[in-house]
Amino acid sequence: MTFTTDQPQWREQAKQVDRFVQRFGNPAYRQLAYYGALPLVLTPELVHYLRIEFLRADDVPWEAEVDLLLSDLCSPVGYELYIMDTQVRAYLLGQIKDDPIWQQRMTEVAQVLISYVSYLSRTDPKRRQKELDAQRLAAMTYLGDDASRQAAAEIADRLNQLGTLAEAGSQSDKGIRSELAYLTRIAQEQAPQLRHSSALVEFAQLVQRLLRNPGAVSPEDVGRSFQVGEIELTPGVYPFRFGGPGVGRGGAGLPPLKTLTFETGQFVPEGASMPPLQTQTVEVVTLAFEDAAGEAPPAPSTTEPLLMPFSFEVATIAREPSAQNQWVITRQLGEAELYEERLGDNLALEMVAISGGSFVMGSPPDEPERFDREGPQHEVTVDDFFMGRYPVTQAQWQFVAGLPEVQRGLEPDPSRFKGGDRPVERISWFDAVEFFARLSAYTGQTYRLPSEAEWEYACRAGTTTPFHFGETISPELANYGSSTAYNDGPTGEYLGETTPVEHFAVANAFGLSDMHGNVYEWCQDHWHSSYEGAPKDGSAWVDEGAEGNKSRVIRGGAWSTFPRYCRSAYRVYDSPRGSYDYIGFRVVCVAPRALG
Repeated sequence: MTFTTDQPQWREQAKQVDRFVQRFGNPAYRQLAYYGALPLVLTPELVHYLRIEFLRADDVPWEAEVDLLLSDLCSPVGYELYIMDTQVRAYLLGQIKDDPIWQQRMTEVAQVLISYVSYLSRTDPKRRQKELDAQRLAAMTYLGDDASRQAAAEIADRLNQLGTLAEAGSQSDKGIRSELAYLTRIAQEQAPQLRHSSALVEFAQLVQRLLRNPGAVSPEDVGRSFQVGEIELTPGVYPFRFGGPGVGRGGAGLPPLKTLTFETGQFVPEGASMPPLQTQTVEVVTLAFEDAAGEAPPAPSTTEPLLMPFSFEVATIAREPSAQNQWVITRQLGEAELYEERLGDNLALEMVAISGGSFVMGSPPDEPERFDREGPQHEVTVDDFFMGRYPVTQAQWQFVAGLPEVQRGLEPDPSRFKGGDRPVERISWFDAVEFFARLSAYTGQTYRLPSEAEWEYACRAGTTTPFHFGETISPELANYGSSTAYNDGPTGEYLGETTPVEHFAVANAFGLSDMHGNVYEWCQDHWHSSYEGAPKDGSAWVDEGAEGNKSRVIRGGAWSTFPRYCRSAYRVYDSPRGSYDYIGFRVVCVAPRALG
């Protein structure tokens, strides 16, 4: 055995696996976990296939398939698409790596995976191709040294082609980083099987560091060359930084964060008794991510956010051409970048990088069931910013509510529908302002509500249809009053409550989930009955000198609302003191800028 529970770096992973087995009281669950660690990507269909093919005689019940996928050993990354935790997978593979019996089993599983991929490619050509590609490459590494070298050569060749595209500027930086992350992740995950291609693994580890934080990598490392067979790979040819290149080509990146002094404040009703504003000095917290070996990477040389690529499923819905009363949902894999703002040891806000641009805000006059207050349409230009991948959850709220008070107290558990992974609700606009004051003081970053323009830009993600899904909405994709149809679209069972933020496992093209339904989301802006005179620079439309109780904008619709109220352009308002079970909020952070 390569790893034991006595080795400190694997002790936590060993405990996770032990808890999984003990929870269900069946030792055969451990065997299923071993088999589940072999593929790179898991689907319910594949786990079922592995159980039937290899564990038929081991008393593994059918429900073990679901138990594995929904356990804390795995995470959903799309519709019926899961990955095992990187370190748990490494631990499990290490446990069986030198076992002669498992050596033979790995070869058998690899042959099954190759056949499985070939079958799906023929019978289901619309299948997620990256999923099949990853399975094929991973399987090849289990089929002996020659097949492993062939897989390494294929990965190196594709990385080399990607470098050529980067140097020529013929593909977007985001697309290059996405493919880099995908290929190097395969090499890292299969490192034990690529022992004869150590240069490729070392290159992949360096590229993963550059993708996370290019400023933490020395120029000497960036200039290194790695010989993989006949191919020479050099990391310096690739673009690595959001909003700029970092080590590769491109423009200026984000400036470093600094220790700063600032004042926090909030709008209050005229005459209200409030304590005076307090000046605070805060220190920036540097975020660190562990690599697969359980060791923290070198300390970064700047305090820029550490951006990581992530994958998600983008769903679109369209009428069936042959039957106009039928709708078809199509799913495809998307890629974006985010950083994690740590909240204690086991909790984080996932902040998605949103590239700025121009868009047409509001709805056209012919959009079904629109309101006049959604016009007139006007072009708005929005700067780069970061937005929460999901609405703020109850677990995140409870952490921040436990931080020192700035201006007002916060109820630690205000929500009607309880659940740490559900969106927090029954939150007033003033509560949200206090949340951001505490979060900003804790992290050293400036967090706030989105402006209404930022919210709609982020929701649309380049679309012009009523929903980022398309011309209608479906209960398979969002939580809303789905017993009513929009634009002759589908209907479904009305849930009557909020759902966990990852419940539908779909996002828009930016990687944001739950933008339609679940809970309305507060914006910074005061309410205005039309867009006449609205800002065109993406800033919040706030009336100076307005009374503290003037209504604020809410967006996105909720679990309880008709589908027309969930459209990208729909806008409505509520009292900033209102706290209802259908209103939550989402976090925004702008790129940090040095002051003074």
